[in-house]
Amino acid sequence: MARGGDNLQVLSALDAAKTQWYHFTAIIVAGMGFFTDAYDLFCISLVTKLLGRIYYTDTTKPDPGSLPPNVAAAVNGVAFCGTLAGQLFFGWLGDKLGRKSVYGMTLMLMVICSIASGLSFGHTPTGVMATLCFFRFWLGFGIGGDYPLSATIMSEYANKRTRGAFIAAVFAMQGFGILAGGIVTLIISAAFRAGYPAPAYQDNAAASTVSQADFVWRIILMLGAMPALLTYYWRMKMPETARYTALVAKNAKQAAADMSKVLQTEIVDEQEKLDEMVTAAGNNFGLFSREFARRHGLHLLGTASTWFLLDIAFYSQNLFQKDIFTSINWIPKAKTMSALEEVFRISRAQTLIALCGTVPGYWFTVALIDVVGRFAIQLLGFFMMTVFMLGLAIPYHHWTTPGNHIGFVVMYAFTFFFANFGPNSTTFIVPAEIFPARLRSTCHGISAAAGKAGAIIGAFGFLYAAQNQDKSKADHGYPAGIGVRNSLFVLAGVNMLGFVLTFLVPESKGKSLEEMSGEAEDSEEAAGGGGRAVRPSETQMV
Repeated sequence: MARGGDNLQVLSALDAAKTQWYHFTAIIVAGMGFFTDAYDLFCISLVTKLLGRIYYTDTTKPDPGSLPPNVAAAVNGVAFCGTLAGQLFFGWLGDKLGRKSVYGMTLMLMVICSIASGLSFGHTPTGVMATLCFFRFWLGFGIGGDYPLSATIMSEYANKRTRGAFIAAVFAMQGFGILAGGIVTLIISAAFRAGYPAPAYQDNAAASTVSQADFVWRIILMLGAMPALLTYYWRMKMPETARYTALVAKNAKQAAADMSKVLQTEIVDEQEKLDEMVTAAGNNFGLFSREFARRHGLHLLGTASTWFLLDIAFYSQNLFQKDIFTSINWIPKAKTMSALEEVFRISRAQTLIALCGTVPGYWFTVALIDVVGRFAIQLLGFFMMTVFMLGLAIPYHHWTTPGNHIGFVVMYAFTFFFANFGPNSTTFIVPAEIFPARLRSTCHGISAAAGKAGAIIGAFGFLYAAQNQDKSKADHGYPAGIGVRNSLFVLAGVNMLGFVLTFLVPESKGKSLEEMSGEAEDSEEAAGGGGRAVRPSETQMV
């Protein structure tokens, strides 16, 4: 193992630093991207019903309008496609140009596209939806860049003792973003409902959707720009991370000067020792080299595959929400409500789920990740998700009969809890810790993009799969599927596979980033220390 003295003083100082104010500013500044990300991706699901009513209602029909399946898939899914592309592109760019310079770009893209998506225009419903999809793709592209950059910046700033909790706290801002999305929608829909009362659709179809409802979804989407705008100034003031400046840009002097300011201690710049480290034989292999495959190939396969499998399960769970809410009468039939009443009810239900199932799981991870480690939390999460999915699927008929739905909601909330106190958090944290500095952002981007591919399968594959096996009972416009019960069995299998593939990922609790990536060992080897890279089996801890 690398001895503390063999690492650069600036990196050792960061590893050993006590928790300070700058750690918290870094969490807030990096976390705001996730806050915005969750807000934007979540809000669209709250306003799709309203979009259907405004743009696709035929008042001669007994039920209010809803988005046609292809339009609904495009509006909900186009941001995912943008996110996937952004994760790969900005992940690569973050290693090429530096974390900080790329960070500002992603934020401005998010701000501009949030505002633009609220200003979507067109003479026809199709025109409005096409413009909305265009801006949401680029919004997703900006959000995608935030994944690898936020994780990498936080891991490179943190000390090794509480690094897991800091990265988890950045990710946990997602929970607050979801909550904020629900609360903002509640307030705006309640205000408009009070200001412009309207009858239920079945009483007066034409009057049930007031013309002012068109402002509601636009305001909600545009407010997504606020948190990102507020943190732009602080993002630009953050210095580049010392690990990038030293190990990638090879400028020890700048790294020492930046961190002296941040840590408020005197740090010596050790250019010679740095040159020795970065010119070490093992410290210049590329992503597609045999050396990378030998050292980190299995790690990358592990981080990408577990994130992919988790997101299939995580994003498909959202599909069962409307069935659950309808079955327990939280949300009555659409025709018994006005348009704004429906938005209010949906956001109320979603906010409750977020409050009970989503937010607590994230903070359990923050509290325990540096105590029990990433590996144990990920295994436990995948295992419990499998158990609860089977618990929903095997007695599925029992859960759907009247009187038993409270049990269904409890089981459902637990699956969400163990996703967040489990692989949803750990799959984000580990890729930011185990790869070399010059490839860290790229590898995190690849892992995150694999996750988003899983999210697309989860959200859209299962939208079709979960349809009733009897075509006449499937949702309007959809073909027959395998049914909800069989879908839950498939998802339990997906979680079990995630459990198995977790064994490819090394434990990084309490180790420095250079120790995990093998960079410190290589400099020792070059100096005749005979160190070697960490093998997965050596660092595995259950």
